[in-house]
Amino acid sequence: MGAPAKLECLVVRGFRNLDDLDCELPAEGVTLLGANGQGKTNLLEALSYPVLFRSVRGAPDQELGRFGGPGFHVEVCASAGTDRTCVVTTYTAAARRKRVTIGGEEIPRLADAVGHCLAVTFLPVDVGLASGPAPERRRYLDRMLALAGRSYLTALTRYRAALAQRNSALRQGRLDVARAFDGALADSGAAVVKRRLEWMAHGADRFAGELDALGESESVCLRYRGHSELAERGAWEPALQAALPRDRARGTTTVGPHRDDLALEIGGRPLRSLGSTGQQRTAAVALKLMEIVTLAEARATQPALLLDDVFAELDRERQARLARRLVELGVTQIFVTAPRRDELPPDMQRPIWHVECGRVRR
Repeated sequence: MGAPAKLECLVVRGFRNLDDLDCELPAEGVTLLGANGQGKTNLLEALSYPVLFRSVRGAPDQELGRFGGPGFHVEVCASAGTDRTCVVTTYTAAARRKRVTIGGEEIPRLADAVGHCLAVTFLPVDVGLASGPAPERRRYLDRMLALAGRSYLTALTRYRAALAQRNSALRQGRLDVARAFDGALADSGAAVVKRRLEWMAHGADRFAGELDALGESESVCLRYRGHSELAERGAWEPALQAALPRDRARGTTTVGPHRDDLALEIGGRPLRSLGSTGQQRTAAVALKLMEIVTLAEARATQPALLLDDVFAELDRERQARLARRLVELGVTQIFVTAPRRDELPPDMQRPIWHVECGRVRR
């Protein structure tokens, strides 16, 4: 799986409700204990921020600083083998400007900074990967594959730019302008679909294997729902031409990977609508375990894992199974939150930090 990507230190200023913090991070991770609303999740959010330079909970930057404050500062130093990198983000509220430096060098384009820190986060809302609408699963795919390889991030960025321009022209009824973006859409869109399908080549078996390891007894299925032929650049022109009347009527592009989905089934039934809450939660955990494997294989380094109240939602048997599976995957640095220590399985022994009113006590 590759050497672990260790998060070594964290510096926080003005972030959410957290008191200013400057601390070394244990190699095995930390157990964060405290009542709800005290700041445990905020600490995980700060740790995960330098991965994609956005809130893992989807909040805009202007909401991440303390209320009425000047902004926030987050610094994370990480190492992989002998390489050590410090990623520093400073957000100024008045100018709504974000400055990112890596190793002391300012990075002008945010896309060039993505992925220098590597971590996988699981929050309670991530059960939406199994129970929620298609955009949740597309974001999962795009985030994971963008971190796994810069070429996917480049193709996705270009695709989204071309799509926005094409949709704008369609809304204005300017078909000639809309068609002018078909080539760029095809070039980048084919690369996006191709990489997704390459991931799916092992995805179905891995999904079934992870659910089995977590204790699910029914048969499961994972498949890509979309136009797989669009992995070939030559398939785009006839597809866009056939969809043009529909695109013109709706004012939006109706074909492409921005409309695709992952179909999850259990016992031959759609998991989203007919799976139990426990099955949906287990399936979401399985997808996150697949994300760990994907990143470890692609980057030859094991990402850190951030778990927010995940074990509290599982019964004791599935707690033990998940803890055992993390050991099997070689995940060593885990930051896990819980209201009380007894809500975690015995195998999750980590240094304990208490969080109360935004203060971290080690």
